[in-house]
Amino acid sequence: MNRKLPFASDYMRGAHPDIIARLAETNMAATGGYGLDPYSEAAKAKIRAACACENAEVELLVGGTQTNSTVIDALLRSYQGVIAAQTGHISTHESGAIEACGHKVLTLPHTCGKISAASVRGYLRDFHADENRDHMVMPGMVYISHPTEYGTLYSKAELRELHEICAEYRIPLYVDGARLAYALACPSNDVTLPDLAKYCDAFYIGGTKCGALFGEAVVIPDPDRIPHFFTIIKQHGALLAKGRILGIQFDELFKDDLYLRIGEPAIRAADRIREALAAKGYELCFGSPTNQIFCVMENGKLREIGEKVEYSFWEKYDGDHTVVRFATDWAVTEEETEALIGIL
Repeated sequence: MNRKLPFASDYMRGAHPDIIARLAETNMAATGGYGLDPYSEAAKAKIRAACACENAEVELLVGGTQTNSTVIDALLRSYQGVIAAQTGHISTHESGAIEACGHKVLTLPHTCGKISAASVRGYLRDFHADENRDHMVMPGMVYISHPTEYGTLYSKAELRELHEICAEYRIPLYVDGARLAYALACPSNDVTLPDLAKYCDAFYIGGTKCGALFGEAVVIPDPDRIPHFFTIIKQHGALLAKGRILGIQFDELFKDDLYLRIGEPAIRAADRIREALAAKGYELCFGSPTNQIFCVMENGKLREIGEKVEYSFWEKYDGDHTVVRFATDWAVTEEETEALIGIL
């Protein structure tokens, strides 16, 4: 068994105890497949209520990459691509899953992981003004993540601006919420689930990194936005036969507002670690307020830390230093946090 402190990612552990208990309790129940079961229906009803969007289509998929590739392929025509930050997950860490579906990721410069409304508007304006546009990949939607890959947050005003530009050009806005629970638990966040339902054409509520064994919940506020989405999920190999396993997990996550609270320990621990790093003279990067902490480490010190702590390599800083990430999760303990700080 691994004895290193687990700060490499936020999906290293199993699932919230309430989920494990419910899965065990319902293990021998016989239900219909593919999410057509009472547990999944209950979960979807709870998610609609939390999003204040009673008519939304809600579908439960297995993982983030399957979700992104399925939703993006469903929203785009064959000749269209998706606008994203250069650092967006679909641009960097999904092994070309979007391109494998026949769609190009059209990357824009970022500021701490975020793309601005002005840059999106400029890209769309320039494309439509180009006399050669019929020979080019048409921008057909905008993708962002909340939090971003750098742990930063979009404000409600920024989300609304992106929505307005997308509406002007009649293209959808899609939000990747793989770490959404950590945004919702962050004091500096002002974007709520109802806001996402109001300003997005589709978004997903992450489970894999937020207390579930696995699974993501796709929310489509207008159920007519993607006709036959269930069939498209099946076509992409993203439909779980024993769908009730997903339903049970999200039913628990949305019971008594657990999903809105589950990220709080991760935020408290991350704030404590950031405070300690700054006090010890480490250089922090990106200004992330959520559960991901980025800092510059001297390579020799990093090798020493790596003997006791699991962390993520992020990027080379220079010949002697590296940018690394420490990620806290919903189950992080005070003991683990203080042990990491002691090692640092």
